[in-house]
Amino acid sequence: MQLERRAEALGVKEHVIFYNRYVNNQELNEFISAADIYLTPYLNEEQITSGTLAYCFGAGKAVVSTPYWHAQELLAEGNGTLVPFRDSEAIATAVLGLLDDDVKLQSMRKRAYLLGREMIWPTVAERYVETFKQARSSRIKEPRKAFGDLTLDQKPYQLPPFKLDHLFRMTDSTGMFQHGIYTVPNFHEGYCTDDNARALLLTVLLDEIGQTGRSKEIERTASSYLAFLFHAFKHDTGRFRNFMSFDRKWLEEAGSEDSHARAVWALGATLWRSQNKGHRKLSNQLFDLALPAIEGFTSPRAWAFGLIGIHEYFRRFEGDLEVSRIRAVLTEKLLVLWRRTNAPDWPWLEDIVCYDNMRITHALILSGCWMPNQEALEAGLSGLRWLIELQTAPQGHFRPIGSNGFLRRGQSPAAQFDQQPLEACAMISASLEAFRVTKDPFFSQAAQLAFEWFLGRNDLDLPLYDPITGGCHDALHQDRINENQGAESCLSFYLSLAEMRLSQNPIQLHKSL
Repeated sequence: MQLERRAEALGVKEHVIFYNRYVNNQELNEFISAADIYLTPYLNEEQITSGTLAYCFGAGKAVVSTPYWHAQELLAEGNGTLVPFRDSEAIATAVLGLLDDDVKLQSMRKRAYLLGREMIWPTVAERYVETFKQARSSRIKEPRKAFGDLTLDQKPYQLPPFKLDHLFRMTDSTGMFQHGIYTVPNFHEGYCTDDNARALLLTVLLDEIGQTGRSKEIERTASSYLAFLFHAFKHDTGRFRNFMSFDRKWLEEAGSEDSHARAVWALGATLWRSQNKGHRKLSNQLFDLALPAIEGFTSPRAWAFGLIGIHEYFRRFEGDLEVSRIRAVLTEKLLVLWRRTNAPDWPWLEDIVCYDNMRITHALILSGCWMPNQEALEAGLSGLRWLIELQTAPQGHFRPIGSNGFLRRGQSPAAQFDQQPLEACAMISASLEAFRVTKDPFFSQAAQLAFEWFLGRNDLDLPLYDPITGGCHDALHQDRINENQGAESCLSFYLSLAEMRLSQNPIQLHKSL
């Protein structure tokens, strides 16, 4: 309406027609045929193409246009007239110049028409055919090998390299510090048996993988971790202490059942896997002294850690009758709980799914295979399958049950946060063991998804592993990651990476079987 009123005010309404709508091709062709000059005053340079400009140019019309990209290319060398953006006077001058100079107008139209013949579809098609002929001819004369490469599903799964800087940063001559403040060791929190046991286990796995580049540092820290466990053990009680202050004072007479059993696990692994004879002998001595206490424990996870340690022990001393008896006792303890609570909708041995759950299934699978005990094997596999499904998000990624509430029987949903790295580590260990037993890709896929949780395939799409420091963040919160890089989280990542590497090595896999 504003334009109509302006035309009336200027006294040109009998010469102006406004079409305030899109027109179809037939109408557009009629307008183009009737035109002497086509005006295209776009306001922005970033106009890659204009279909109407191409139509008008091909029809041999004189064109006045602002210099957007398509017009700059098409109207160069006098094939049309270019005027500045937002300059109405320049547009008027250009249009009047063409209307007052019929020779110039007709010359521009002729050039446009002749150049437009090179743009019509039959001509374009002929050029394509000629291009294909030239390409075919050159290929015949100079044949080259066709490009080829492996697709993602054909390539082996790519794992990040080991970067152990943070492990060494968190370790002194006493052992491994328990917590970190960001990437800095937190002296105030001191040390604990739990983490030094995990660290000792890591060193023997690294030795088995062949981390030769830092083998001296690894052996030195392994000595520190093993010395810490030796110092933590109280011969008069047969128990490990757990927490030690920075000034090397024990803060308790006996540590938790879980920390004791985790130390036994690490000792069994060192006894079997270490290349250091002195480490093996000391581990054997401590293992024999510490194992009996687990039989009187009440923690299912402590029983599980003990069973995993026994499995490692039997890879060197298979015929030990007393250790066989303890394995049978601990396995039966887990099965008693399983029989009590297991149900089709709750294939689990407690009324709560809390922390390190997959270690229990891992232990049952090992005992089931090697005792052998079919009930234990079936319980371990079915429980693990349920835990995998329970901890798979609708989007398909691993979602460990959060420590902020866990999951209680009869209640749902499970706590989604805070998600802990040790859960991903436990899922990887148990799933890889289940895959070795069953060859079911469901379990190998579960291990891979749990590992990718560290790398950012999680609820927040945030990586917990820090490739710059080599450390791992402590947790995945509802809206962020915990930026501290403590021992438990970092060791969980290192152990996960080590187990994933061993699973890819057929020599090591055969050895473990």
